[in-house]
Amino acid sequence: MSLLTLLPFIVLIGAMFLMTRSAKKKQQQAVDMRNQMQPGSGVRTIGGMYATVKEVNEDTVLLDAGPGVDLLFAKNAIGAVLSDDEYNRIVHGIEHDLKADADIVPDDASSLTESDDAPAASDEKSVDLGKKDVDAEPADDAVAAETKADSEPKKSDGEADAK
Repeated sequence: MSLLTLLPFIVLIGAMFLMTRSAKKKQQQAVDMRNQMQPGSGVRTIGGMYATVKEVNEDTVLLDAGPGVDLLFAKNAIGAVLSDDEYNRIVHGIEHDLKADADIVPDDASSLTESDDAPAASDEKSVDLGKKDVDAEPADDAVAAETKADSEPKKSDGEADAK
């Protein structure tokens, strides 16, 4: 047999090897994440429930879902271990104030052109860079005629004048 006839089989086997390798890598990352759980960390289960880890055993995790609500889950049922900021943002609605840490960026560029020392430029004349609308009046007449025509009832082909 020639190498050309074996090439599709080789490519297929190579693709299967790469897919199983990436799946094993994801499974290993999930196992490592679950093994790093410790009491007090926030988690999300595969069902979408958010809770705090109360106790970690060999194959199970005891979760505190609320006041007086303790739930026993298998370790495999933990979908993600969340950071403290993310858990507080989702569960308690506490946002970390990122704006206090960063410089304030204005919403528009007008504040960038004015300085605090200079007086306001309100007494200066504004420069008009747009075109002058020469035929503003005829356009207003056309709009008025159009609205008048729309307000009148129209006859359709299906209606008859005579009864």
